[in-house]
Amino acid sequence: MTGTELEQERRDKVKAMVKDARICMLTTMTEDMRHVSRPMALQDVEFDGELWFFTYADSDLVEQIGRHPQVNVSFSDAKQNNWVSIAGAASRVDDRGKAAELWSAPLKAWFPEGLETPNLTLVKVTGQTAEYWESAHSSKVVTMLGYAKAAVTGKTPDAGENETVRL
Repeated sequence: MTGTELEQERRDKVKAMVKDARICMLTTMTEDMRHVSRPMALQDVEFDGELWFFTYADSDLVEQIGRHPQVNVSFSDAKQNNWVSIAGAASRVDDRGKAAELWSAPLKAWFPEGLETPNLTLVKVTGQTAEYWESAHSSKVVTMLGYAKAAVTGKTPDAGENETVRL
């Protein structure tokens, strides 16, 4: 397998992990340089290097990315024992067509007037790099047995695959 094919395979793995996880923690930087993370629901499941989120235009999130656009988005898929961390740049996007394309009924819980909700806006994160951890075993029991064996033998457990990918 060539280097290019291997990189594409890793990007495809990141895409699959993001699609499976869907809920993430989006981390921004405050004005006084503190990290702040908040749970967010990913809106576009066909991850192509961009992540889309709905929020309010007057939210702390929008204010923070206006000052410090570099963010981190982390996903955890407990079913598969996989984790993905995506570093990138965030921006506010006021695009009614894109909002309509991404809208889904469960969003009404946070935005009761739907697409007509005052101050409704989008945040787009353009991923630059991703790091993922894929468990060697999808079974939690097998994983825990591996950790127990490692504790007894003093050998490092097989924690699975860990790679960094340029997006």
